[in-house]
Amino acid sequence: QVHFVESGGGLVQPGGSLRLSCVASGSSMWRYAIGWYRQAPGRQRELVASISTLPSTKYADSVKGRFTISRDDTKNMLYLQMSSLKPEDTAIYYCNRDSAYGTTFSWGQGTRVTVSS
Repeated sequence: QVHFVESGGGLVQPGGSLRLSCVASGSSMWRYAIGWYRQAPGRQRELVASISTLPSTKYADSVKGRFTISRDDTKNMLYLQMSSLKPEDTAIYYCNRDSAYGTTFSWGQGTRVTVSS
């Protein structure tokens, strides 16, 4: 079992940037492909970025070119650099195992990102 704690969210104006962080505990994160998910009000949780153990990355079309995912397995940390933020990026962001590679672990509290002027 892996536990995740997300941080770094906040209120930002459109066009701004934020860097999200996620620390994993309970097991070595290097074993897993890990992703950032988000859930906007009234919508289902969606995977927006993922990084494998190679590492290789993949992004949802909605964030491609604006978000960058990275990992530091020595620190069990996952990051999401977000730039050119749009109001539609407003959501609670979570990290977890990429569901394409296996069952997700329990969900953390997430970190809220609000993009608004």
